[in-house]
Amino acid sequence: MSNTDARELKIFCGRASRDLTQQICRHLDLPMGQGHTDMFPDGELIVKLQEDVRGRDCFVIQSTYEPVNEHLMELLIYIDCLRRASAHRITAVLPYFGYARQDRKDEGRVPITAKLVANLIQTAGADRVLAMDMHAEQIQGFFDIPVDHLHASPVLVRHFQSIREELGEIVLVSPDVGNMKTAQNYANWLGGDLAIIDKRRRSGHEVVSSNIVGQVKDQTVLIVDDMITTAGTVCEAAKLLMERGARQIYTAATHAVLVGLAMERLTDAPISRVIVTDTIPCGARCKPIEPILTELSVAELLGDAIHRIHHNLSVSILFRTNDNENADASNGDAAALMTPAPNRS
Repeated sequence: MSNTDARELKIFCGRASRDLTQQICRHLDLPMGQGHTDMFPDGELIVKLQEDVRGRDCFVIQSTYEPVNEHLMELLIYIDCLRRASAHRITAVLPYFGYARQDRKDEGRVPITAKLVANLIQTAGADRVLAMDMHAEQIQGFFDIPVDHLHASPVLVRHFQSIREELGEIVLVSPDVGNMKTAQNYANWLGGDLAIIDKRRRSGHEVVSSNIVGQVKDQTVLIVDDMITTAGTVCEAAKLLMERGARQIYTAATHAVLVGLAMERLTDAPISRVIVTDTIPCGARCKPIEPILTELSVAELLGDAIHRIHHNLSVSILFRTNDNENADASNGDAAALMTPAPNRS
């Protein structure tokens, strides 16, 4: 075993991802790293490690959901704390990367905040980033350090395969043109047709869906996206789909952001099932949609990626399948549907 392989793996977490980190550590059969975050009366955060990390390969897991700035600041402080404690390598693990939608200048006098956040993570001392469904592939290029970009598609596809018989004839619907490639991939994997909704955004809070390209009558509709935020897009799409004769509607997303009017909209919408992962924990806030909610875990997928990074093994192998030669290998979205977990010995 090389010196790199011999360095002890340590997995820490911020307050935003404690439950997910516990599941990852159980999957890897490792104890969770001992660290503590506290807050001063004026709101300042302080992170203190409670064990030695000198020369260790350290991973710190923190989703940057609401309150976004507080969770992001905690991540930066955690990375700086590990660096000053002489960790050999620090990998920032972001199950959900906040500010990802601010990835370009789409009008004058606006920032590219996703790039700013990438700079902050690097400056804090991260040597590597592991993230999941960062909304736009180009965000990887905002970093000057290695980035492993995972997709939650293997978790979602595996779930849909487990209920495939009850779904009947299915059609994958893209809620907008930008999501068409993702919908096409799911249609290939699950054996369904494809339809596209013409979506027009009137403002940051209002979306209008007016037309459908494709047939949805008497079909089970699956709408898959990277996140559900205010649920305006998916709920408007669901209403239009039911008007066009859809039999039932399932919507799935990696990130359950679910802010603003999301709960009210999903409760009132003609949606049979809302399927999300635990990159952002649902908890008590999702109680209004509990009867239609399914929460899946990405802990095993993240755990296997962490294991491979630690041992300098390929992470992309997690995204290969032997049963779909037509899948786009560059995307790797069919991740590990037939791939066993790596040997941890």
